[in-house]
Amino acid sequence: MKHFLLTWLGTAIALLITAHILQAFNIGFRVDNFSTAIVAAVAVGIVNAIIRPILKLLAFPITLLTFGLFTFVINGFTLWLASYLTRSYGFVIEGPIAALFGSIVLSVIASIINYFLRAVE
Repeated sequence: MKHFLLTWLGTAIALLITAHILQAFNIGFRVDNFSTAIVAAVAVGIVNAIIRPILKLLAFPITLLTFGLFTFVINGFTLWLASYLTRSYGFVIEGPIAALFGSIVLSVIASIINYFLRAVE
């Protein structure tokens, strides 16, 4: 249970950092506050647990043809879907380019944060 809560907290912090970085480059990725990041982290987790495996299975042929690069598109789409579900809470991604860049930056930031959280655990 402790690992789950730390991962949830790490993802919420990563969403806030990602939003700050992408807003500096004027890319439409917005997280209003920390409570929004908590709700968005839950939405991202649920979408990644339910929708993403189905998309990966259906997109396997094109992923194979693009040597795995289509996975970035799948990640961007799942992040956009999570923002669509939590738009009323203040997690907004404006367009596919913002979702694509957001998914890349979020993956890097969340990996770094989760690495350090596992060291604390």
